[in-house]
Parts: sequence; C-alpha cells; structure tokens
Amino acid sequence: MSDITLLDGGIGQEIVARAGDKPTPLWSTQAMVDHPGVVKDVHLDYFHAGSTIATTNTYAIHRDRLENNGMAAHFDALLEAALNEATEARASFGSGQIVGSIGPLGASYRPDLMPPHQTAVVQFREVAERLAPRVDILAGETVTSLAHADAVLEAASGLGRPVWLAVTLSDDDGTILRSGEKVADLGSIIAKHEPAAVLANCSVPEVMKAGLTELAKFGLPFGAYANGFRRITEGFLAANPTVDALEARDDLDPAAYADFVFEWIDMGATLVGGCCETGPAHIAEIARRLHASGHRTV
Repeated sequence: MSDITLLDGGIGQEIVARAGDKPTPLWSTQAMVDHPGVVKDVHLDYFHAGSTIATTNTYAIHRDRLENNGMAAHFDALLEAALNEATEARASFGSGQIVGSIGPLGASYRPDLMPPHQTAVVQFREVAERLAPRVDILAGETVTSLAHADAVLEAASGLGRPVWLAVTLSDDDGTILRSGEKVADLGSIIAKHEPAAVLANCSVPEVMKAGLTELAKFGLPFGAYANGFRRITEGFLAANPTVDALEARDDLDPAAYADFVFEWIDMGATLVGGCCETGPAHIAEIARRLHASGHRTV
C-alpha cells in the first residue's frame, strides 16, 4: 500500500457556491472581501473530509487580473487574507500542509494571453515571493503551455519551498496541453527547473490516464485532480470569463469520481484530489476508500 497525499477539492467553485454571489472574472477572490471567513470554512471542511492540504485562495490574485477588474489596489490585502484564512483553518484543525496556488496570468485555459517570458516571470515571482514564507509548497496550477510551465517554474524556484507543476490537458487528448503542445515535451523544462512533483489538473477525468502515462515518465511523484465540467466552452474562452459559462456534469458524484481516482492510484499516482465542481463529499469518499484499502494519507 502507498502513502497518498490527499489534496482538497475545488476551492473557487465551493466558495462561490457558499457565498451565493454572482460569479465574477476573479472567481472567488471577491468573496474574501464580501464574506470574510467563508474561505476558512471551506478549508476546514476539506480537512475534516480527509484532505491533508489546504490550497490557498490565491489562484486569481495577479496584478494583471486585478487591474482588469478594478481591484489592483487590493493586491497585497487579498494575498494576506487568503493566507490568513488557510493558516487559521490549519491551526483550528491541528495539522496539514498549505499549498500556495499560483494561477495563470490573463485567464484560465488561455495560453494565447501569456505575456513574454521575462514579463511573466516577474509577475509570477511577485506572487511566489509573498506566498513562500507562509506556505509549505508552491504550486503553479492550470498550466496551459510549455512557455507557461517554464515561466512559473523559474519564478517559484529558489524560494526555499518545494514546487509542484500542475498542467491542464486537452479534454479530447490527455497527451496534449491546452496549447496543443505535447505533454512529453515538458521534459526539458522539468529537467531544468526540477519541480518536486508533476500533476494534471482542471481537465475532465477521462483524459487523466493518458496524461499521467506521460507525466510518470519524468521520474517524479505525480498525480491528478480533475474538474467536473462537461467541457471548456468557447463562451468561457471569451475575454473576462465567469464560471457560470460552464456546465457541471451530473454523472460525477463522489463514488463515480473516486473510481477515476483509484485508476490513477493504480498507475502509481501519489497525489490525488479534485478540482472545479468537486467538493468535500468527493474528498471524503476518496479518503474512505484509501483507508479501507490500507493506504495512508500524508
């Protein structure tokens, strides 16, 4: 049996659902201003469900994204609020690790919006430097392209924290990134920056096995956390998308999702959890099955 790092489930989606507000292009960021404490409650519910980590609600906190939505002046305060809610949840629960989330620049699933390399490194680095002193791990999430991977790994390196790289795959072919580039071609970038783990995230669970087959070849700990969307729509890829442009699946309840997760574990994955449209019930079912199977969550 294996030691499994059980990630949490969707953060932004869960916060938006609990806050009850209309989604904005900044996803769950606004909720920390309007509903202080709701993020802590989400983290706590995931810990109680069996997750061993809390992912900070910092995915959309970038200068460019805040400027585009009239919130540039709140950059530091939002980062502080997200870190406080995660650390307070861990203190209340009594254990767990905190993963500092570094989301994409521009918008999710849009490799075409990536700025030139050095510009991207500076923007990612600013977030990474603020997160690193208060988290256990840094994670570049929903990485859409080779250029995105290179920039976020360069930015997060050298800050005294392990770095995870989580790439998002084509919903039609798990061997391909959202950019159309091959997952296999990440090899030279991974060799250069030496992340601590490689994962696939925010893609439909059906393509994860193909993606993990490629990620496993890099010889690092690997894993996956899938979303529960039918697919990423053209409407969502428009400027300033909001999550209500996407449709949740009705065939991915906790039991069905856990079936996919155990396929990944059978392949050797040691980091598993959920992304958008998965919640504490999904994590609880995975935890139940892990313990029943003799695995240990770490």
